[in-house]
Amino acid sequence: MKTVTVLGSTGSIGCSTVNLLEQALDQFQVKVLVGGSNVEKLAEQAISLRAEHAVIADESQYDKLKTLLSGMGIKVSAGRSAVIEAAHIKVDWTMAAITGAAGLEPILSAVKNGGTIALANKEALVCAGDVMLKALKKANALLLPVDSEHNAVFQAMADKQIDQIKHITLTASGGPFRQMSLKEMKTVTVTAALKHPTWTMGAKITIDSATMFNKGLEIIEASRIFSLPEDKIKVLVHPQSVVHGMVHYTDGSFVAQLGSADMRIPIAHTLAWPKRMATNVSELDLAQLALLNFEAPDEERFPAMCLAREALRQGGCVPAVLSAANEIAVDAFLKGRIGFLEIAGVVEKVMGQIGTQPAETLEEVLFWDKRARELTQEHLGVEVT
Repeated sequence: MKTVTVLGSTGSIGCSTVNLLEQALDQFQVKVLVGGSNVEKLAEQAISLRAEHAVIADESQYDKLKTLLSGMGIKVSAGRSAVIEAAHIKVDWTMAAITGAAGLEPILSAVKNGGTIALANKEALVCAGDVMLKALKKANALLLPVDSEHNAVFQAMADKQIDQIKHITLTASGGPFRQMSLKEMKTVTVTAALKHPTWTMGAKITIDSATMFNKGLEIIEASRIFSLPEDKIKVLVHPQSVVHGMVHYTDGSFVAQLGSADMRIPIAHTLAWPKRMATNVSELDLAQLALLNFEAPDEERFPAMCLAREALRQGGCVPAVLSAANEIAVDAFLKGRIGFLEIAGVVEKVMGQIGTQPAETLEEVLFWDKRARELTQEHLGVEVT
């Protein structure tokens, strides 16, 4: 049986992972489940999967988790240090789905054991790309991308002929405001921004999809994962979200991966790799779809991708600054403190204020992440948690 840890089990990706594991309990042994603050969900998952260890990041929920799992024979712990320690328990496969910079230390702790890291945390490669890649190499660990676009490219790159790749294409749904003018976008509400046309995701990533910051972060990720320069990573808007990624070869052909807009597909691919596993995901019906549309992204209305490309070119701490400033700006938008179009403007100002600084260690990455958050808060004139 393959041993498994799920970091971030109560989030959107974590819940999809748990769903797959529940369908194949005879194939997987769940060592550790780590949740954020949803103690009821974590306890339910731990019982369902017969997990050996359940960890809640919110220390105030420790007693409640212990009560909910009383008599189950499941080890219970809580707090930041407990999360990092549990992540270090040796397993065959780790789902790295703790969102934000908070996921960096637990993921690096898991990497040190080797094994397979199924990466769903963007910040690990965006903010700490050099640190993460060095750690993976040192531990001889395998990184498998969970983001649907990167997973699609990974599948389409099956022959691993990197030298024969002309470029890759990541697709984007375009979000709910794909056809809106800049004037209309100035007045969009939080409610409207949270209505994604094809995917069901958490609030932060849904807003990132609406601004297309998520695609900018994915460009940086793709560069790290596939060792490709920024100019070899293209983006196409594809509102149906059926084609998730393409690899274009020097002979003029390209290979694309298609599938339903369900994160269980890329998760299952990493969970069973190098084999495949059955899922209960609805099969894609191309005849019913009939038409697939593609268009170039509008960088004037969605400047986030340009900011991300610039961050990738500058390197150093700049990608971490981009990510941290965006996280705070999105939080401010969700709380009604800034407008939708102000998100990118805030990020650009903070990037310019800090400039390019070294970020070769986790400590340096975390320092610039914190500094970017502080400057963004100062710029907004409010304290944003």
